[in-house]
Amino acid sequence: MPRYALKFEYQGEPFAGWQRQKELPSVQGAIEQALSRIQPGDHTIAAAGRTDAGVHALGQVAHCDLVKDWDPFRLSEALNYHLKPQPVAIVKAAQVDDNWHARFSALERQYLFRILMRRAPATHDAGQVWQINHQLDVDAMQAGADMLIGQHDFTTFRSSICQAASPVKTLDELRVEQVEGFSGPEIHFHVRARSFLHNQVRSFVGTLERVGAGAWTSEDVREALQAADRAACGPVCPPQGLYLARVGYPEPVFD
Repeated sequence: MPRYALKFEYQGEPFAGWQRQKELPSVQGAIEQALSRIQPGDHTIAAAGRTDAGVHALGQVAHCDLVKDWDPFRLSEALNYHLKPQPVAIVKAAQVDDNWHARFSALERQYLFRILMRRAPATHDAGQVWQINHQLDVDAMQAGADMLIGQHDFTTFRSSICQAASPVKTLDELRVEQVEGFSGPEIHFHVRARSFLHNQVRSFVGTLERVGAGAWTSEDVREALQAADRAACGPVCPPQGLYLARVGYPEPVFD
């Protein structure tokens, strides 16, 4: 059976998350249902990472096995037809080796988090950003972010329901920048690592927002990390501004 890699994007707002759930809409369920339209029967796809309810994706990757030998472009077109009108789109498809795995073959995941700083309610970006009504100090947040880069025990920034075997992870990048968005000034957090703990990125951003607002210092972030205690974490930010931006593999998949 030929195996295909799928690169796709979605808006997370209408879904209960990536993972298929009984009686709740999910991104996995939507794509598997579309696959059943082009090849009758049950389908189980594996993704590079699971996203929570309300979290978006710009470059999520999954793989599926099909009986028919599809032209990748025609496969993406067929799936997109059957995904309508749900906010999920297959951007690219590619045939891959039988032993290639969307999750286990990945070398890194990159996330983007967007904060919109303005008082007027967001209209076009509603549900796509975390909106706050105060300004943030980018340099202070970067100083706090620098405390988190490297290999650490991230128990403080790990959800209590996280199922990872170990809280020790290596954070390769946590970069903070201010940009001028269409709706107003935004803070972007660029986060990169091989893998993440449950709620790790949202815990980072919620904590660093407190630094940017002046309620915490970078030293407070360091102490929270060293505490290895979930109670030491700052507030966990909402999911609306979080995007799975890119998944990296040893060799390019979607040339």
